[in-house]
Amino acid sequence: MKADPILVCWVDGAIAPADQAVVRADDSAFNEGRGCYTSVRIAGGQPRFADRHVVRLQHGAQALRLGKIDETTIRCALTELAAAALPAGEGVVRLQVSRDSEGTTHLVGVARCLGEDPPEWSAITVTQCHDGASISEGRKITSRLTLALAGEDARKAGVNEAVLLDSSGHLVEGARSNLFVAPPGGSIWTPPIASGAVAGIARTISIERLPEIEERAISRSELLAAAELIAVNAVRGARAITRLDGCTVGDGGGGPWCGRFAEVLAAD
Repeated sequence: MKADPILVCWVDGAIAPADQAVVRADDSAFNEGRGCYTSVRIAGGQPRFADRHVVRLQHGAQALRLGKIDETTIRCALTELAAAALPAGEGVVRLQVSRDSEGTTHLVGVARCLGEDPPEWSAITVTQCHDGASISEGRKITSRLTLALAGEDARKAGVNEAVLLDSSGHLVEGARSNLFVAPPGGSIWTPPIASGAVAGIARTISIERLPEIEERAISRSELLAAAELIAVNAVRGARAITRLDGCTVGDGGGGPWCGRFAEVLAAD
């Protein structure tokens, strides 16, 4: 069943109707794809990893020359929109920073329900190459055409995630997650941010809390031979990808590494 639409958003300090025009024609995210954003899981009425999301937006705005956005404003947007749009206390709030041609910084928030949340995912590798390393340096920016098209391919294929490789055939990331590969033998790998991946909050937390993780290039053959393939993001946590391109990954179930990722991402 489709969830009821959310009828409100948050625009520069106030709750507004979601169908109200809120973006200026000269907005940098609209005109140039120059904006940064973060998607925050709301659980039990509270934003998860709020401190990290605040820092991500502030650093992203500074790097993209969008102006300063203060911590209080970001936290107000999170709490006020979550309360107004998600009365049951569960869902996602997406906050975006941009600026207009006069140099004024804007913060816009939209909310959505969680939707389907299966415990295990299936995925496809998409034909288009990942863009590779860019000036975004791992930041979550609004210019994301390649990831958006890959995500659309996944939805059309009836799977949960799209896996992107670079022009040399090495793994970069998923359309909506960072990926970790457990080869046979007990190691755990993830592509380096220098390959072009988004520096996801869940990825950062996982690397901090699981010192065994090795950042290294991962070839297509290593990906296909994985004993476990794990997708992580700050909204969903950790999900085992148990089927890739119609083939079973490992033994076809979430393995011990996925359990460890789920455990470290469940803690604040």
